[in-house]
Amino acid sequence: MSTTPERGRVSVPAVASSKVRSGSDPLVMVTAYDAPGARMVSESGADMILVGDSLAMVVLGYDDTLSVTVDDIAHHTAAVGRAKPDCLVVADLPWLSYHTSTADTVRNAAVLIRAGAQAVKLEGGAKRVPMISALIDAEIPVVGHLGLTPQSVHAMGGFRVQAKSDEAARTLIADARAVQDAGCFAVVLEGVPSEIAGVVTDALDIPTIGIGAGAHCDGQVLVFHDVLGIEDRLAPKFVRRYGAIHADSVAALTAFGADVRSGSFPDESESYHLNSAVAESLGLYGRAVGATASPG
Repeated sequence: MSTTPERGRVSVPAVASSKVRSGSDPLVMVTAYDAPGARMVSESGADMILVGDSLAMVVLGYDDTLSVTVDDIAHHTAAVGRAKPDCLVVADLPWLSYHTSTADTVRNAAVLIRAGAQAVKLEGGAKRVPMISALIDAEIPVVGHLGLTPQSVHAMGGFRVQAKSDEAARTLIADARAVQDAGCFAVVLEGVPSEIAGVVTDALDIPTIGIGAGAHCDGQVLVFHDVLGIEDRLAPKFVRRYGAIHADSVAALTAFGADVRSGSFPDESESYHLNSAVAESLGLYGRAVGATASPG
């Protein structure tokens, strides 16, 4: 899909038709969780913003994604929406917001749409078909998510690459077809071998968006904080850093602290002053701009 400054806002149909084999440019998706981040992602020309449940870990300080709530996602989706990005805004349905009933699924998704999302994302394959179908019936666009699904971290035994065996690979392909047939307009493939991601991409008419799934997908997504190097932590193998914001920020804050402690901040140009007449009336003449002596 073309990413020119004159493109207007990216739509669900535009993303749904973006298959590389049909000549489309690869899709670019980046997470964002607030208005400044959304503006930066939009100005970069990305196609989609994901208000991901990863905010639990990279913004809210949790160890995994399981503690984030619908209200948390809605709060951050609203902040992203207020930035009015050109990107398609997709919000994650968090853990247990779509697992118990189709009614709960639609109700929770509606909260995110009202907050500013244009689509929602949920994890899981064939067993999520009733939830996906209910969302589509409610006119809520859906992105699927297969492979390494972080909300299933305990069931998977940790953050492990998925679909490495013949049986698991076949299940993944079947799940991808199932979520497509249920109405998903795109599917995220996370933590799967590149070869399997390529097979899934070829098997689907909707675009695949990879994260740790190799180069054969129709697009790629990374976490905002990982791309910019905001967190100085060990990143997964699939992350490529394009900035060193953490190191630059610590250096800037250290310099600020040093200037405060030395008395060099703030200087006169960074301070506001009374005029001489007001300063004199208050007995502060020597502190006024241009004052050189106390009144005699």
